[in-house]
Amino acid sequence: MLTRREWAVGLAGAAASAGTSLARVGLDSGDRVDAWIIGASALAGFALAFWNRSPRTGWVLATLACVPGFPRGLPLVGYLIVLAYVLQAARRDTTAAGLIAMGAQVVPFIVAGIVHGDSVAIYTFMPETAWATGRVLRDRDRVLARLAERARELEDEREAYAALSVRYERARVASELHDIVAHAISVMVVQAGAGQRLVRVDPALAREAFAAIAESAAQAEQDMGRLIALLGEEEAIGPAPDLHLVEELVARAAGSGLDVRLRLEGEREGLPAELAEVAYRIVQESLTNALRYAAGAAVEIVVRGEPEGLAVHAVNGPAAAHAALAGSGTGHGLQGLRERVGACGGQLEAGPAGDGGWRVAAWLPRRVVALAA
Repeated sequence: MLTRREWAVGLAGAAASAGTSLARVGLDSGDRVDAWIIGASALAGFALAFWNRSPRTGWVLATLACVPGFPRGLPLVGYLIVLAYVLQAARRDTTAAGLIAMGAQVVPFIVAGIVHGDSVAIYTFMPETAWATGRVLRDRDRVLARLAERARELEDEREAYAALSVRYERARVASELHDIVAHAISVMVVQAGAGQRLVRVDPALAREAFAAIAESAAQAEQDMGRLIALLGEEEAIGPAPDLHLVEELVARAAGSGLDVRLRLEGEREGLPAELAEVAYRIVQESLTNALRYAAGAAVEIVVRGEPEGLAVHAVNGPAAAHAALAGSGTGHGLQGLRERVGACGGQLEAGPAGDGGWRVAAWLPRRVVALAA
């Protein structure tokens, strides 16, 4: 069923085509009005109603409309409409339909031109030209469709990448916060408990415990400031943790009452800042877990530099008593360490030690070699 707009287009085309044929008769004084030619022209013009709905129906109708004009003279406007439909068939219909539409114009109209003594040049070359133009437009439409599809795919990929970047940044910030807050809170809780027990028995030791709490809070504040700078302005990050800060970290842990020993071995010069920072976080997480789950247990940390990389080992003994913070972990610590170590191309092992304690071992290569896909 044709729409109102298609009916309007068809009737306007029929009126224009028939009117042009009547005008031609009026200009040629020897011609007389031929109802066949006028009707054929009107039918060819009405075929424009199917231009978008069904190009095949349109060119078939226009071609049949021109058939009555063969013995009487071809309607020019109808023929031009047929040529337009050859282009449309080559552009929007199948390849076979386009070839048939072109072939249907060549032989009949050449025969009609010869019969009436008209030039057949236009009937010889115009259908092929219309068909070739339609094929060019068809190829262009396909290229545009592929480009539009590719643009949609790129937009989807961009949105997916943006969402992935947001998730990655959130995970990174969560890992940073965990490293900063968990260690500081663990030290403060342990020292606060010790201070409460010592405040009446030994005020001097209690003051040391409270001083350790203040120092831990100050260090956490400093680390939080660095994290804020990292999120706000990359140039304001400042120096990353290095192995000297590992010594300071262990010294603070020892000052808070943790039985911890640190050994630095091998070649440690020229380490990339990324490796030193990961080593710092490994030691920090190991000390935090020892304070939380194995309070009072001895902790041994070994950082050994080798030509190919850096090895970090942290082992703590079993808890002497029930830890105050046992069971309060979130699981972000080891997960964050695995992500950090993996990003450096290294390996991390964490699990129970033979004596009931806990062992963390990491290997960090100096240079990350990209694996072939």
